[in-house]
Amino acid sequence: MAGKHSFVAERDRAQFHTKNLQTMMKLARLEFSQTAVTTWKFHDEKHGNWPVVYVLDDGNAAGHANSNKLKDIYVGETLNAASRMHQHLKTPAKQHLKNIRVIIDERFNKSVCLDLESYLIKMLAGDGANRVLNRNNGITETQYYQREMYREGFRNIFERLKAEGVFTRSIPEIENSNLFKLSPFKALTEDQANSVEEIVNGLLIDIERGSKSTIVIQGDPGTGKTVMAIYMIKLLMDIKTFTSLEDLDSELRFSNFFTERNQRLLHDLRIGLVVPQQSLRKSIQIVFEKTPGLQESMVMDPFKAGEAEGIFDLLLVDETHRLNQRANQAAANLNIKFATITSELFGSDDKSKTQLDWIRAKSRHQIFLLDAAQSVRPADLPTDLLSGLVADTRASGRHFQLRTQMRVKAGSDFVSYVRWILDPHPLSYPRVRLDFGEYDFRSFDSVAHMREQIFQRDAEVGLSRMVAGFAWPWKSRLRKNRNEIDIEIGQTQLRWNSATTDWIASSKALEEVGSIHTVQGYDLNYRRLFIDRNSYFDKKGKENNPVLGRKYSDDDLLRFITQIYAVLMTRGIRGTYVYACDPGLREYLKVFIPTRS
Repeated sequence: MAGKHSFVAERDRAQFHTKNLQTMMKLARLEFSQTAVTTWKFHDEKHGNWPVVYVLDDGNAAGHANSNKLKDIYVGETLNAASRMHQHLKTPAKQHLKNIRVIIDERFNKSVCLDLESYLIKMLAGDGANRVLNRNNGITETQYYQREMYREGFRNIFERLKAEGVFTRSIPEIENSNLFKLSPFKALTEDQANSVEEIVNGLLIDIERGSKSTIVIQGDPGTGKTVMAIYMIKLLMDIKTFTSLEDLDSELRFSNFFTERNQRLLHDLRIGLVVPQQSLRKSIQIVFEKTPGLQESMVMDPFKAGEAEGIFDLLLVDETHRLNQRANQAAANLNIKFATITSELFGSDDKSKTQLDWIRAKSRHQIFLLDAAQSVRPADLPTDLLSGLVADTRASGRHFQLRTQMRVKAGSDFVSYVRWILDPHPLSYPRVRLDFGEYDFRSFDSVAHMREQIFQRDAEVGLSRMVAGFAWPWKSRLRKNRNEIDIEIGQTQLRWNSATTDWIASSKALEEVGSIHTVQGYDLNYRRLFIDRNSYFDKKGKENNPVLGRKYSDDDLLRFITQIYAVLMTRGIRGTYVYACDPGLREYLKVFIPTRS
């Protein structure tokens, strides 16, 4: 009984606290001018001596998320709002700004303000109508007293700002967007921040000494490898281009990197991000296009990196395991390009050279982000080559392991559990079915019922999609067959994805089924997966390699297929639903996957 009373008291205290946050919060709006700030300062002593968060903008009406015209906006926190505004007014880069909004609350403290500042920055970046002027100074995901209660109040602050036109989209719309998920303004986890700090520090030392370097960042799906790469590029470009230190918070993690010495070291820095997958690459290019200091042209495929003029100072490679060895490419012109690039870089068409060798030849420093267990085609880099790369960087002290699970709310054991289930030759089985708490992990006997459930989840939280292994031919891919049905399971009829880039956000996505090539690297709230163990129709996924004289066995094919299903099963943030077409496989999965929420 005491526990029940304790729960009720905690609930009532939380409701009281949240209600007070709503009523005690004030939003002041004034003109961005010396006169307005001076006058405003004397209205309340808190205007010159209280922790606050503020938003500056250029006064342009925010367009919709797809508009080409973006609103310049800046978010900050300070203990002396009036003094801080006078500092900003003297900064040339902010002379064009017009409006000030100051968020004041009697319960605010430094930790709350840093957290709210980070929240507003990443939400504004994800809104798609703003050009966020902030630097990446190093805000990290930190705990503080009553954090979750304060964060409930952040949603009310968001709605107040949205009512004034600062935001153009709702919280769910922003949080489900690629602009938000791939934003360079994310707060880093502790292991991400530690890795970034050590990598950037080492890179600056190497540049000063004129030495080369190779770094590997390894991590399971959902540990934030892509986000970390984007963050580092933004941080390096901010160090390279900063013009003033007036808005630099010396208490933030990476503030010590912003020095004139480091700026000189990075003055001529040429940097690129190589992304092998077409769909993910396009999404990242959109983020770069809307981020000050970054350009869409920085994001490229391996062929563009290999063909580029001159040498890059730094190339980061996302999904390194998806780089290709010499193999039959998706198009004839790419086979010609592979030979041409190899010949130009190494003096002859050495067929043992891979796209990994291209990256090394085209850059002084490389950062490879990888997870070898996510290789899904025979043309991908061989496992032994990736193992050698990891071993070399471990030996040189340039290997970094990410462990914190940022995506799947089931926790850090979920990825290994899924791989356990799917491994055809496991060293051991889980002794018991693991319980993942509120994470909605379910297997289904009826594909129609599972489809109904995914439609319900999409109506509730959005971004719920159907995916499958390539177990059905893609008949609708050809223009003349656009109305053909690709997948038939009982009475359920479906088509493969009609969009090859950004399919997840396309208008038909909820009605269609995505493949590994359209969803690898993306997050979903709910993922519904079809498994068929009897067929596999990805030609490139089971193609031998006559160029290198390699033939792939059934065991090799099984490894790629199970790795595909493991990738597909570990992208759902809130839940994963599974249906197996084969009755025997369906019964096997029931041992490890619940049939009820």
